[in-house]
Amino acid sequence: MKILVCISNVPDTTSKITFTNDNTAFNTAGVQFIINPYDEIALSKAVELAEGGKGTVTVINVGDASTDATIRKALAIGADNAVRINAVPRDAWFVANQIANYARDNAFDLILTGRESIDYNGAQVGSIVAELLNIPSVSIAKKIDIAADTVSIEREIEGGKEVLTAKLPIVIGTAEGVAEPKIPNMRGIMSARTKPLEVLEATDVDTLAHIVHYETPAPRGTVKLVDSAEVDKLVSLLHDEAKVI
Repeated sequence: MKILVCISNVPDTTSKITFTNDNTAFNTAGVQFIINPYDEIALSKAVELAEGGKGTVTVINVGDASTDATIRKALAIGADNAVRINAVPRDAWFVANQIANYARDNAFDLILTGRESIDYNGAQVGSIVAELLNIPSVSIAKKIDIAADTVSIEREIEGGKEVLTAKLPIVIGTAEGVAEPKIPNMRGIMSARTKPLEVLEATDVDTLAHIVHYETPAPRGTVKLVDSAEVDKLVSLLHDEAKVI
């Protein structure tokens, strides 16, 4: 089974986020980048599925050379080889087209993504890839089992869970529970240095949207404490200041 795992290079959640160029560009200075945590879950599941010679795992990333360290970590975790599409990701449409073009030429049985990236939280890439390839897609998968060419997927829905079956090939967006993220061991780190990392140029894609500007959340306001006995005062504050009643 040939598995393709889509990984994105995202800021660590502990990084301080600022913007430059009149709030039109993300400021990367001093920011630590990591594999998107949901993508790392997808990668860990792919490695599990391929264990014992049952398949191969390729990771793909759309990014410039600054993402190579992130890709090498994915190789250290257990991917067999990697591909980097040499372009700064503009949006989900651009990224999905690059991934779909590569996948179309290499006939993968299973394409895994994270449910979303933790920077933009768009949750769009997987479904767009599937649409471009004309194959099924399922997101927010909590459990994945594969037997022959049939995949069983368990996902959360409001008030319960849903179990689906589908035929390969398919695109699946993974969530927590699918697999435990793997920590690279020394052997994996050493072997990652020699595993193939192919760099391909991006294909031309129409620009359908662009970012006008970024904004940081407004600072939190002061907190007013009201004694439990002062019900009238609480109601007045909620009505006159908070304007929620």
